[in-house]
Amino acid sequence: MDFRPSASQQILISTARTFLRQHCPPELAQRLALDARGFDDALWQRLAELGWPGLLVPPDFGGSGGSLLDVIVLVEEMGRAGLPGPFVASAVVATSLLISVASAAQQKRLLPPLAAGERLATLALVEETGSFDPGAVALDCRVPGRLTGRKLFVKDAHVADELIVAVRERGELSLLILPTDRPGITRVALDTLSGEKLFEVAFDGVEVSADDRLGAAGRARPALPAALQAGALARTAEMVGAAQHVLELVVEHAKTRVQGGRPIGGYQAIQHSCADLVRHVDASRALLYAAAWKASEGLPAEVDVSMAKAYAGEACLEVARRGHQIFGAISYCAEHPLHLIHKRIHAASLDFGDAQLHLEAVAGAIGLAS
Repeated sequence: MDFRPSASQQILISTARTFLRQHCPPELAQRLALDARGFDDALWQRLAELGWPGLLVPPDFGGSGGSLLDVIVLVEEMGRAGLPGPFVASAVVATSLLISVASAAQQKRLLPPLAAGERLATLALVEETGSFDPGAVALDCRVPGRLTGRKLFVKDAHVADELIVAVRERGELSLLILPTDRPGITRVALDTLSGEKLFEVAFDGVEVSADDRLGAAGRARPALPAALQAGALARTAEMVGAAQHVLELVVEHAKTRVQGGRPIGGYQAIQHSCADLVRHVDASRALLYAAAWKASEGLPAEVDVSMAKAYAGEACLEVARRGHQIFGAISYCAEHPLHLIHKRIHAASLDFGDAQLHLEAVAGAIGLAS
């Protein structure tokens, strides 16, 4: 298999790298990590003008009809630049669900503004168990009826216009799509170390009608896994991009930091450490692109996604830790880029399932699950 970027993907990479270098420098990422909103409207508007929020959206609804592999190529560059904001939550996960399960009328109403970046959506899935396994969903709702309960770790809920909520409907998994300004919905920010914005979303007798159901009743069970796989791959791409950035910072430091009369890159221990970083980054990227290609081609990709997410979560964290060792104390200062990059990698490694969840999925696929 040839995983070299296609001509259109090469243009996408070049455009993204130039755009993000100009409009998302490390100073902006650092500032937004400390900002309560954590989201730059002007930057999002410029990003939307490039058509990125509509990358997965079919042309009939204002998008470009790109593949998941196109998204992964783009998100890797976003991870390399530390781009904050709701791209993965809205343009990847929520959009994937709308494309797969929404009715024609819902797609016509919701997809064009999402593709244009004019509205944002996010998925409310996780509950008290903290599990990203759809089988762990317990929040019950009769449709029509009223919804009471809460969801945890909802990404970018403060800027979302729509919530896609996973619920139990007569024992089956269904998806609701609710405007965030509907009476009875409250969003409470959760403390994070990475600067990413996570929320507890509470529902207090929220009125729900049949029109609020996304597609038919019970459609969440077949639809959620593919969307969660897309989210896991996108977060893996962010980790790979961030680890690539660490590698570049460390190599440059090794070439210029002089100790004992010569650059530290001249010492074998540093050389071997940098070689390890290359190994971790390239292996993570290879697993990522193999899984993304399979998913884009409609091939079974569950095990490949889990392998990529589990491996990259551990390998990219090792890249960050080794980077700190080579830089020394300065990299632990909040002002140093590696400080935030490390936290972002850690956050991404937990999102859409940590290494343990995905390793269990791989074990189950080879017949070793308990």
